[in-house]
Amino acid sequence: MSQTKDIPVPDVGDFDEVEIIEVLVSPGDTIEAEDSLITLESDKASMEIPAPEGGTVKEVKVEVGQKVKEGDTILTLEAGEQGASGGDEADSDGGDAEPAAEESADEKTSEKADDEAPGANKEEAASKDTAPAGEEPTEPPKPAGRERGSPTAHIEQEKHLKAHASPGVRRFARELGADLTQVTGSGRKGRVLKEDVKAHVKQAMEAPAAAAGGGLGVPPMPEIDFSEFGEIETKPLTKINKLTGQNLHRNWVTVPHVTQFDKADITDLEAFRKELNAENRDSSVKITLVSFLIKAMVSALREFPRFNSSLDPAGEKLIFKKYFHVGVAVDTPDGLVVPVLRDVDRKSLNDLARELMDISQAARDKKLSPKQMKGGCISISSLGGVGGTAFTPIVNAPEVAILGVSKASTEPVWNGEEFVPRLMLPLSLSYDHRVIDGADAARFTTYVGRLLSDTRRMLL
Repeated sequence: MSQTKDIPVPDVGDFDEVEIIEVLVSPGDTIEAEDSLITLESDKASMEIPAPEGGTVKEVKVEVGQKVKEGDTILTLEAGEQGASGGDEADSDGGDAEPAAEESADEKTSEKADDEAPGANKEEAASKDTAPAGEEPTEPPKPAGRERGSPTAHIEQEKHLKAHASPGVRRFARELGADLTQVTGSGRKGRVLKEDVKAHVKQAMEAPAAAAGGGLGVPPMPEIDFSEFGEIETKPLTKINKLTGQNLHRNWVTVPHVTQFDKADITDLEAFRKELNAENRDSSVKITLVSFLIKAMVSALREFPRFNSSLDPAGEKLIFKKYFHVGVAVDTPDGLVVPVLRDVDRKSLNDLARELMDISQAARDKKLSPKQMKGGCISISSLGGVGGTAFTPIVNAPEVAILGVSKASTEPVWNGEEFVPRLMLPLSLSYDHRVIDGADAARFTTYVGRLLSDTRRMLL
């Protein structure tokens, strides 16, 4: 006898809800344990949810764009001796039609919205009748006010109804007075989500302040039709690209950045690193320079505790941390993510090398959990494998500093008697000038340089 079992969403960290961006299985599919079922995307990373066991998918209970939380049912799984035949029945009973229905879910939603157009028109008219008094027809965030009494009101309303959005989102947009034709959708096939409406309204509310000299007072970028100059191709940013950009922009405009540049002599360290890897050539784990950098961060944070702190939201208190968690920037096909290695002060070089390899692979496979992205004390961004001589990394607030590392190169160094070839590593330390003074930053990079030049100092 076959048995059915509901497969729930596992622990997704301390997020209330996480959006589904991909559904990777369909009714009738035969899956094995650890096969990916859905892809979730939080504010900071994407993660694939694996199957806890094998069987035949009987019913998928989620869809793209839906937000889920821990415990919500993903699908019903049929296991047991009849699992294979159950999959055949699903195919013969219309299993082939299910994926097609999923692919056209957005179109059906749009058609349904069009069918509801008469009711929507009444609701919209009622919303307009109850609009706040004194609303000016030309007020930027109130396109509904501009439509009222306009000869082209019915045309604008028709555009509003044809916007790719669900009835719930349309109702939400009407309540806020947002024009859906002006909202860029981030959902599947450009579908407008509630978050898009919120972002649009927020931008519209901030626009008058900027125009009046408030905020940064920076005019918006002009809209340019680049196709006038030649052939173009437009590709949407991934959600990680968008959120990373938002976070970096926020950090850049709110944190007063200064970058301190220095160099570290890693000639002996590199020789030692190669020796360790040669001794353990049969091991699947290779010790990289980043493992030594993490160890150096522990010693440096102990020596300069102000670097292991964060400003409170009000900017009036400094919170000193007694733990040592280090974030490491990882380049993935979907964008930059910064997983955090915890309690690095308690781990050996081999432990750190192994964890770095595992967490980097998890980042590329979209298997990082939200918890693995939080709690860092300081971050490291290494571009040594790519190239460059220096750069200015952006502080990953609420951290107060980030260490950038560029490609090491052999340079002539004067030893007091002659020039000798030494392998020099460029360091770029960006820091929050509200917390750290320039002199302390110079002392910090000098200290890190001494640690990397003589690894014995890390034992002190």
